[in-house]
Amino acid sequence: MKTFVRESKNAVLIVLGILSAGLGLKGFLLSSHFIDGGVTGVSMLLANVLGLPLSILILVINLPFIVLGYRQIGRKFALKSALAIAALSVCLAVVKYPDVTPDLLLTAVFGGFFIGAGIGLAIRGGAVLDGTEVAALLISRNSHLYESGMSSSS
Repeated sequence: MKTFVRESKNAVLIVLGILSAGLGLKGFLLSSHFIDGGVTGVSMLLANVLGLPLSILILVINLPFIVLGYRQIGRKFALKSALAIAALSVCLAVVKYPDVTPDLLLTAVFGGFFIGAGIGLAIRGGAVLDGTEVAALLISRNSHLYESGMSSSS
């Protein structure tokens, strides 16, 4: 029962993260022609240059990172992350977010806030929304800063 409750909480966190990141991307960044970082940013650039759908590019470009996550972190993490990235792609393709503001400063601040909140919620739920976050998790796991931070809080 504890596992079910924990995984349900994780699923809610991931879904909230997806919706938050979707709002940051579609409600702020895309409508003002801002570019995000990581795989999502590369996907946004390629979608702009090649005219391909952003949702498809996000899926395809994230695949190598999902494989890396599977090999280095585990099957459960990779499955959750693959589902989260796929859900983010569907969200970007299907959900109609309003163009919140044309103001570029507000776009930068709130777009970054909602994307960051979405990433944080997804990570808290045990998944990532962007492949470069897999690399960041791997680096933080192998970093001396991570180890010293963990030993001081234990």
